[in-house]
Formats: sequence, structure tokens, C-alpha cells
Amino acid sequence: MGGHVIFSHYKFFDGLINAGLGGGGSGAGGAWNELQRVSYVWVAGTWVAYPFQNNLAALPVPDRAACLAGLADAAVAAAARPSTAPPPADFEEWIQRAFGPGIADLFMRPYNFKVWACPPSSMQCGWLGERVATVDVRKAVANTVGGVEDAGWGPNAVFRFPKRGGTGAIWAGVAARCVPAARQRYGPGMRVVALDLASKTATLACGAGVRYGALLTTAPLDLTLGLVGRPDLATGLVYSSTHIIGLGFRGPCPHPTKCWLYFPEGDCPFYRATVFSNYSAENCPGGEACLPTLCRGDGGEGAPSGGGADTSASPPGGPYWSLMFEVSESAAHKPVDSSPVPLAGSTWPAVVKDTLAGALATHLITPDTPVVSIYHRRLERGYPTPSTSRDAALAKALPFLKEHSVWSRGRFGSWKYEVGNQDHSVALGAEAVDAILFGAPELTLTHPDLVNRTRNEGMVWGERVGAARFKTTGSGGSGA
Repeated sequence: MGGHVIFSHYKFFDGLINAGLGGGGSGAGGAWNELQRVSYVWVAGTWVAYPFQNNLAALPVPDRAACLAGLADAAVAAAARPSTAPPPADFEEWIQRAFGPGIADLFMRPYNFKVWACPPSSMQCGWLGERVATVDVRKAVANTVGGVEDAGWGPNAVFRFPKRGGTGAIWAGVAARCVPAARQRYGPGMRVVALDLASKTATLACGAGVRYGALLTTAPLDLTLGLVGRPDLATGLVYSSTHIIGLGFRGPCPHPTKCWLYFPEGDCPFYRATVFSNYSAENCPGGEACLPTLCRGDGGEGAPSGGGADTSASPPGGPYWSLMFEVSESAAHKPVDSSPVPLAGSTWPAVVKDTLAGALATHLITPDTPVVSIYHRRLERGYPTPSTSRDAALAKALPFLKEHSVWSRGRFGSWKYEVGNQDHSVALGAEAVDAILFGAPELTLTHPDLVNRTRNEGMVWGERVGAARFKTTGSGGSGA
């Protein structure tokens, strides 16, 4: 759920997902689309290419001047700072040191609050690595003076996406092709409701008990600690919830090249929108489908002006396009209004109606844009927050579980956002199994910076490290 795309640090991961989709190609006969990231920030009434700090020329002159002045101040302060100075105490201080007040106030601080539903002053900065682009002041100035758009930074400047079935198709394919069916068990009765560390027994909702020698779990760490009677060890683990809102529209897409877009300001509830129909033609119905209009872009009922008849008896056909929005929520800092409100002849959480209004306010749609599809789902756990209290909690919780033969790994299992992507999560599982069976080191868990740095240096982990598990036999191989 959400705006997940595929880029990888591991050759083993590449082979696995290629095998899962039945082919690694991105051509006419392949299973993948390969896309160039085209991302923008909507701020000050205009689109600024991402990364924001390299593309200040797009801003209005007063904002441009404030951002450049802040970068200059930050550079002067950095040059004067002694080498013995302590590192930034938190993410807030890191932002101020790196960018100065202009970019911090206009983009970095408000955007990150919208993403994390948590103030940057409550977050550490050890997780940053490749996640946040730092700034080359000379380049920023040169780009601004020359009016150059510089949008190629980051590990996902080029990414892959399945032609059919979305991100979930990858893992459905992995399950079907790479894991024997007899080894898979699903359903409400298979939910673990208790863990007895002394007897090494997992009790399932169906009443059955499963004995284990070693247990690898991807359940959220705080829930696992509750199951074993140690919720105190979860103190300091912070997370945010995520609302996923999908809107489908009739008509030609007005954003034919854009991928995902960032929204730091308060004119919309979402922090990110993805033009999901651009990822694959299969993400929308074909033009021959005749879908009735649910409402207009301004939330009003009835056919758009000049749009002709649009009744459930004879709705017009396509083309169609779509947007997927993400809205963060936390009880402590950023509540979201989910009270039921009328919209499009039905009842939806207020955040859905607010999202539609935000799409209009940020020029993603027009008042007359016909809305033909609405979707909403709330995910209780969206992001494992790298809070200032996280590392101290993990230093106690993960070793405690491991001492009792429980390996808690994965995006929420190990609670490390810096290694919480899909490729990281696969590697966390593979390395945990090697640790259980052979005592091998778990480098992704313990050295996230090393793993992520190899990607930024034009390599993937299997090319830098000689571990057999992270080598493939060919472009479509499933790994050793």
C-alpha cells in the first residue's frame, strides 16, 4: 500500500523479484516498466523539480533569495565550526545546519512534519544516509543563476514497476513461484496470539501450538514484545499511521510525465501524490470502459460543464487517469479527521473529501474534472519513526528477543527505517536465516550506512561483498 517503487541494493533481490514476475525484461515482452523519475515539489504556487535545493530557480524571487541566503549562512557556519564540534542533536538541527533557514522554513521542516506526523526536533538524524539529499552550495547557486533544472539525484532516479498487478504482483509471484505451497499458511486462524519464550511455543488463533527452535518474525516489534510480556521494552518506539486515498478520473492525464509529487504546505492534507496511471497502462481501465461520474473535481454532483450526458444508464467512456495520495497521522502531533461526511452520493471519511479539495487547490485537477473512482484505506502502521528514543529501545529489545531465539526483522520488525525498503526487508530476512543456521553476520541490520553507500557508489551489495547469497547467476537468476 502506498507509493512503492522498485530500486535495489542487492543482486539477490533483483534475481528474486525477476523470478517472481517470471522475467526480468522491461521491453515489449517483459514484465516490467522502467521509468525515469520525474518528481516535483508544489510550493509557493509553482512546481519545483526534486531535489528542491538544486532547483531554486523555479521559485518566486523573494523565496529564491531567502533560500540562497540561508545556504550561504549555513556554508559560512559550517566552515567556522570546529572539527571537535558535536554532531547535530536531532533532525531539526541537521536541517538548519545543512540548508539554513530559507529552505528549512519553506520546504524541509514543513514537509518532514507532514511525512512523519512528528516534529523533526523529536527525530534523530542517523537514519538519513541516502534518504535526504544534502546540498552542493556551488551547484545550487549555479543552477539558480543559470535557470538549470537538475533532477537526477538519488537511488531511485530510474525505477521499475510491474506492468500488471501493482507492487503486490511481485510478492504474489514470489510466493507462487519460489516458495512451496505446502510451506505457506494464511488466514485468521494462523494469527499468532501468544509467544512462550520458555517453551519456544507460538500459539495460533485457531488454538494450535507451534514449537520452534528459532523464530523469525516480521510482526511489528512492539506487538511482539507485548506477546512475550515485555511491553516495557517497546517504550521509545514511535510510529505514524498512513491514509491511502485513490482517485480515478475521466479524461486525458494533465500530468503525463510526472511520477510522484511532494506537498509541504497546508493547502492540502497529503504530503505526497503519485500519478499512478503513469506507472502502467494496466493501473486504469481501458478507454472502452464506461464509468459513471461520481462527482466533479470540486466535489459537486452532476455532469461537468460541457461534458455531455453522464448518467448511470449511459456513462461515457475513457480515457482515464489516477492519483494516489498519502496522508500521515499520529495521535500525539497530527490527528486526522476521519469522521463520516457525504461525498459523491455516499459517505466517506472527511480526510477523503479534504484530499479531493487539496487536489483542486494544488492544481492537480480542475473543478470540472470528472471523478469516477474513490478509494480509502487507513494503515495503522505506516512509518517506523526514527525518533531520538529509538536506538536506545532497539539496543535492549532486539538482543533480548535474540537471546530467546527470536529474530525480529523487517520494516517494523527491526524498526529501522533506513533499511525498511522492500529490498532491505528481503535482505534482513535472508541474513537472519544465515545467522540462525550458520552464525553469519547481519550486515544490513548492523551496518545500514555501508549497505546503502554501495548503491550511491554505482554498485549493489552483491558486487561489493563476496557473500554467495547476494550473487546471481544471471540477469534473471534467482540467486545462490
